[in-house]
Amino acid sequence: MTAQPKRIAIVQSNYIPWKGYFDLIAATDEFILYDDAQYTRRDWRNRNQIKTPQGVQWLTVPVKVKGRYHQSIRDTEIDGTEWAAQHWTRLRQNYARAPHFARYADELEALYLHARHDTLSALNRALLSWINRQLGIATRISSSSDYTVEGDRTDKLLNLCLQAGATEYLSGPAARDYLDESRFAAAQVAVRWFDYPAYPPYAQLWGEFVHGVTVLDVLFHCGPDARRHVVTDRT
Repeated sequence: MTAQPKRIAIVQSNYIPWKGYFDLIAATDEFILYDDAQYTRRDWRNRNQIKTPQGVQWLTVPVKVKGRYHQSIRDTEIDGTEWAAQHWTRLRQNYARAPHFARYADELEALYLHARHDTLSALNRALLSWINRQLGIATRISSSSDYTVEGDRTDKLLNLCLQAGATEYLSGPAARDYLDESRFAAAQVAVRWFDYPAYPPYAQLWGEFVHGVTVLDVLFHCGPDARRHVVTDRT
């Protein structure tokens, strides 16, 4: 019997990621958050960028890292609670004038001020799930911790693919440097490379257009039309 086609991607969770992250999610049948990977400092796991009148600025979730040199993303704990109100205030201050900010404000405020998450993984997944709903993305979201992760870097990814029943692995371009495609081919899992396209610009506050900020920027400016600026038609 021929296996039912199933395309998956395996990516570390990021904090309020840019639009390309969600384009990748939409291109898959299952998106596995690679939360067994080692947490890396000064990366996208706990921070992202917003656009302000003073230019692009960072929003960073404080996490506990002292003495925890090899902790995984799923074991990384959030440090304190004050950051949540601060992030929401900065989002409101810089996007209140965006055409569709009010459409999302109540739900997003509740996520920041009333939903408490002890770990970075839980926070990132909650925000990712909410953003997926706003964009109409129905891809199944799972975590690597739902499966058994063993072997070297390529083996871990391949084993996740096999356990998830994948026939195709969709990977971002950075993995070209280390992924052994021959091992995937031997296991009858096709490797496809996801190249981020030239996304269409949209009317954006505060000067020259910037592509690489959080996807919340797209939602606040484009509202119901946001999906067109995020999800690429690849049929």
